[in-house]
Amino acid sequence: MTTVEQAVPLAARTRSERLVRFITRTPIHIGLIGIAVIWLVPTVGLAVTSFRKPNNIASSGWWHALTQWDWTLHNYGSVINATGMGHAWVNSVIITVPATILPLTLGALAAFGFAWVPFPFRDTLFLIIVALMIVPIQTSLVPLLKLFAQHGHLNNNYYGIWLAHTAFGLPLAVFLLRNFFITLPKDLIEAARIDGASNLSIFRRIVVPLSVPALASFGIFQFLWVWNDLLMALIFVSDPNKQPMTVRIPYLLSTYGQEYNLLAAAAFLLMIVPLIVFFALQRYFVQGLLAGSVKT
Repeated sequence: MTTVEQAVPLAARTRSERLVRFITRTPIHIGLIGIAVIWLVPTVGLAVTSFRKPNNIASSGWWHALTQWDWTLHNYGSVINATGMGHAWVNSVIITVPATILPLTLGALAAFGFAWVPFPFRDTLFLIIVALMIVPIQTSLVPLLKLFAQHGHLNNNYYGIWLAHTAFGLPLAVFLLRNFFITLPKDLIEAARIDGASNLSIFRRIVVPLSVPALASFGIFQFLWVWNDLLMALIFVSDPNKQPMTVRIPYLLSTYGQEYNLLAAAAFLLMIVPLIVFFALQRYFVQGLLAGSVKT
């Protein structure tokens, strides 16, 4: 009897605590949902417009398409084939994938050295690399362009923009990954060294498998930055046949300025890949960003 009498108030307290938490968090959830809706409206409008016919776009707003359902894929076919955006999309992939893998690989190796390999002036060099994050990209574009001009193959191929994105992405990679690596168990690293494992073996077999969230977080940052980049692609890729979508879309604006269906299809074609990458890796995103925020 005593147990039952104690259980009923406990259950009541549990229900009341849940109700209080629900009431307390409801305004926060409503605010977050409102922000998400506001952020998504332009994206949804762009996506819907990309499937609409030109006469429908001219006569009504995009929200009318949600009830009319008079959609077409002809816009994407025209953008990919007639305007050459399909080739530009391939160029974006060719530029973005190596420009993401190179700083991710080099940054991870350097971050492992700064975290677990003792050498003279290690902390000083790390602070210098972190300080490079505040250097504006615009201040180094002219010297880099002059340097690449002395080697013509760097401007006429993808090598120049790969090197530029790698150089500008390395400081963030080293900073983010080093702060994650130092949170790994020290006993695990020392045990591997006692067993005779080299630094490269420790990095490959222990550090990398345990650091997937941090590696994915930086990979998302770098991929989105390179994919959406216009300035560096406009400067370092002089061959029109090798220019990415961010450079080719303004030409659509001048040539097909009134054909909003084609502009919307091209813009959404540019957006869809970053959205897929982000939502595919978003479960690692917050975890990787917060992992090294306490211990530095």
